[in-house]
Amino acid sequence: MSSPFTYVFILHLFVFLSHSFPLSTSSRWIVDENTGDRVKLACVNWPGHLHVMIPEGLNKRPMKDIVSDISHKMGFNCVRLTWATYMYTRYSNLTVSESLDRWNLTATKEGVRKNNPEVLEMSIVEAQNAVVKAMGKGKIMVVLDNHISLPEWCCGYDDGNGFFGDEYFNPDEWVRGLVAVACRYKGNPSVVAMSMRNELRGPRQNVTTWYEYMQQGGAAIHHENPDILVIFSGLSYDTNLGFLKTQPLTISLDNKLVFESHWYSFGQPYDKWIFQTNDYCATVTKLFMDNSGFLLRMSGNAVPLFLSEFGLDQRGGNEMENRYFVCLLATVAEIDIDWALWQLPGSYMLREGKVDMEDVYGMYDFMWEKLRNSTMVDRLRFVQTMIQGYDHGPSSQASYILYHPLSGQCVGSSHHLSMTSCRHASHWIHEQDGGPIQLKNTNHCLTTVKQGMSPIISHLDNCSTPESSWNVVSSSKHHLASKDSQRNNLCLEVDASTLKIVTNKCLCLDDDLRDVIKCDDNPQSQWLKLIPVSRMDQ
Repeated sequence: MSSPFTYVFILHLFVFLSHSFPLSTSSRWIVDENTGDRVKLACVNWPGHLHVMIPEGLNKRPMKDIVSDISHKMGFNCVRLTWATYMYTRYSNLTVSESLDRWNLTATKEGVRKNNPEVLEMSIVEAQNAVVKAMGKGKIMVVLDNHISLPEWCCGYDDGNGFFGDEYFNPDEWVRGLVAVACRYKGNPSVVAMSMRNELRGPRQNVTTWYEYMQQGGAAIHHENPDILVIFSGLSYDTNLGFLKTQPLTISLDNKLVFESHWYSFGQPYDKWIFQTNDYCATVTKLFMDNSGFLLRMSGNAVPLFLSEFGLDQRGGNEMENRYFVCLLATVAEIDIDWALWQLPGSYMLREGKVDMEDVYGMYDFMWEKLRNSTMVDRLRFVQTMIQGYDHGPSSQASYILYHPLSGQCVGSSHHLSMTSCRHASHWIHEQDGGPIQLKNTNHCLTTVKQGMSPIISHLDNCSTPESSWNVVSSSKHHLASKDSQRNNLCLEVDASTLKIVTNKCLCLDDDLRDVIKCDDNPQSQWLKLIPVSRMDQ
């Protein structure tokens, strides 16, 4: 049984990579202002805000090769390029060569001379512009993120860079920097958005001051460059926008307003992620939706939300981070949010006093030559595509694909069930909890046989039995369960060794499908989630 998803994926990948400037917003979506078609931001963070004040990696690889890798090897259509206020307000005439010399980075300078010699005598601002220009040639969208004021690693709670009025965070100077950047990139179709400040934080933070200065900054950008999106960050390291529920912004940005949020596992309890994976995933997901994600779902007032940072140690050895990342991917797919992974660099020129410092969160390895973890590309591929929101004209019946966030793959069906790339996934209909999961445009449904065996595709005549009735279970809502002929509850599962789909006893759930207090198993092999796909031409 073939699926229409291949054609749809290719069509929408074209729309996804091709847009005309400028972008705008329509309800919760970012759209092409000229056509109204959705444009999804699937970005990677490329830091350029540290001491040298140029994008990292120019000492390791030619910028055109980095740009090519971002698009063709990694699959991103967008870069969140970070910059520091002082780059534009205090050091705009400083050359790259002079900036490297200030920090005695002799070997780094030779690396830049070898890989990108043309930037050495450019000013740091011109060097940033050269990277933006290269991304434009590579058809990569750019979000310029004001990450910090004093160029350094971010972000300490009380580092003087955290909130308006801090030692290095003068509000007037910050606005001057925003205006300078907005002016420089006015009319540049590669720069589609500016985010005003990364991770507001620290002992001074408060809602009243946030409204005063963030609205001032947003208005200044929009006045200088009305074509670009203006992205507002929240409080508490970009995790809290909840105050907007009761006090919306008072300025109008002509459908250019976007909010941003971050979602990491920093500071979270290891034991809860390892022994209460279902329940803790539910907890942190609810926290994200309550504090930020609600913006996508406000009746009549929904606005786009950009998940501008998330990430993990890409070596794969941190099991807590691994489980957090799978939990996050399930939600990213379900709500089809715009996002930016932290991060591109495998190393930094100078960070926290260390020259050529490695960073294991990076897509690149230390030398910027290979991917640190090639499986990351596979895991991100589905969420890099447009899953929802292409909604011009009448749409057919809503359908779902079965997504396995642990592997990044989806369920396909020909004569039997198998894991496949999500572009080849089958479409399903599931009208209510406890109802059948039916193959779209067929009279067949998914039916449990017995523990350890693959479910089968039954004729519709048999789709009202308990074996064909499926419930979303566990507090995480990431399991799908039915009963076998003995009335035992079984969950869909992806066998790790064969990648076959089977049904087994539900992991970390009791006989009544409630979360157990402590579980030594990782239930994420059973996280097969029905992801809604809403497109007009399915």
